[in-house]
Amino acid sequence: METYKSKILLVEDDPNFGKVLKNYLELNDYIVELARDGILGLAAFRREKYDLCILDVMMPNLDGFSLAEEIRNIDLDVPLFFLTAKNMKDDILNGYRLGADDYILKPFDSEILLSKIKAILKRNAEAAEKQPESFEFQIGKFQLNSKLRELKIGDTKHVLSPKENDLLRMLAEHINDLLPREHALKKIWGSDTYFNGRSMDVYIAKLRKYLKDDENVEIVNIHGNGFRLLVNKE
Repeated sequence: METYKSKILLVEDDPNFGKVLKNYLELNDYIVELARDGILGLAAFRREKYDLCILDVMMPNLDGFSLAEEIRNIDLDVPLFFLTAKNMKDDILNGYRLGADDYILKPFDSEILLSKIKAILKRNAEAAEKQPESFEFQIGKFQLNSKLRELKIGDTKHVLSPKENDLLRMLAEHINDLLPREHALKKIWGSDTYFNGRSMDVYIAKLRKYLKDDENVEIVNIHGNGFRLLVNKE
């Protein structure tokens, strides 16, 4: 039986560095497509399905951050790694705001990058295999089917991304009770770092937009502790 090989999109405008990194990842059993700028990288992403993207930040035509925004419009959950020679706090925060899974400063240890890639792909694979014991939840006027990743209210249906689905399911499991921030971060993002916390806040904001169609349902921020999915009885 043929072993599945994860497919990586590498977008890097330095041809020598890009070729070296591509060859290294291929030697470690990944399928790698190398694009030399953001425009070509976006075309490749629209054409193919990838398990992970590695994006250089400083590129001609379309920089890494702009490319990440375009990718997120297509796929909210594909893991994104940024490569940069800059160590600017604002740039790093911007990367995580766009949903980055990691931010790698050049020069870097190739083995560390490889370990990070393996860790996130393994975590995603394990999450995809697991099915929750309970997958149907009533949230006010909403019905959540976490197996199908569908949130319905009346004739309106939202198809949730994997992270949206996991987060709303956890909130529903703790309905009208506290969902500890640390617990959600470790279970869905793998660690409770500051940057993962910022990413989770983005997903909370998205869920609030979905839930606004029922005025009796809201996600409340419990400062310093976590969130509560409140359902007020009419």
